[in-house]
Amino acid sequence: MKRALNIFCLVVFTCGLVHAQAAQYRVVFDLTSKDSLEQKAVMRWVKGISASNPNAQLEVVMYGKGLEMVIPERSTVAADVQAALKNPNTTFAVCEVAMKGNNVDKSQLFT
Repeated sequence: MKRALNIFCLVVFTCGLVHAQAAQYRVVFDLTSKDSLEQKAVMRWVKGISASNPNAQLEVVMYGKGLEMVIPERSTVAADVQAALKNPNTTFAVCEVAMKGNNVDKSQLFT
């Protein structure tokens, strides 16, 4: 009886692991700083997660001065942002209030 219970628990645990691995992986990154080290860290995380789980859905949301990461002339990680934009599971969202406050138009952002 004890052995049957152990086998049952093992089967249930294994099914739980398989289900957990099959679940979608979604991550939202919040960036409010124009600090180049923080921008590099966000892009390193985006690249790392994309490499380990190509189906992961990633979104980088930028507020305040964080929007400089997606302005080609101001970005310290422009090449990384352009590469990430090629992945259909990675998106970048910029706060419109931050854009108005920094006198930035949508046409100035990476496309």
